[in-house]
Amino acid sequence: MDEWFGDLKVGEVRYLAEQANIFGEVMQVVITDFSAWDTCVLYRARWSAECTFASIKVRGFDLERMGSTRPDRLERLFGLVILAWVSCLRVGVWLQAQVPVKVKAHGRTAMSLVRYGAEQRCHALRWNLPKLPGLIRLLSTPFRVPGAT
Repeated sequence: MDEWFGDLKVGEVRYLAEQANIFGEVMQVVITDFSAWDTCVLYRARWSAECTFASIKVRGFDLERMGSTRPDRLERLFGLVILAWVSCLRVGVWLQAQVPVKVKAHGRTAMSLVRYGAEQRCHALRWNLPKLPGLIRLLSTPFRVPGAT
């Protein structure tokens, strides 16, 4: 390993390959000087950010389709998309506490909390306008602090 990574400075990264075949399984290999626990914590934070960007881009709000390159327009658009995303997440978290999303056989939920909230908001706007004031009030309340009762 020293011949491949011995000359790296602190904070530098080197990739051997995007993916490796290890014991018949294709995976991405991470080599780091962090402890295993710190690496898992960092990867978990990174994965959360990746999922957020994926829902803002291709899987959700389709931000990439906009096509503008003007920084002022992109800044405003990104701000509006983030507000919409957070409002969908807020409704999804609230709804999850009342009627949890179904868990599929593989152990993952059938949809994300953002999608769950977005569907509820769309349903209220289209078919159930009396629910809309309650959702608007919900959006003005902050998220609960994790671990608080």
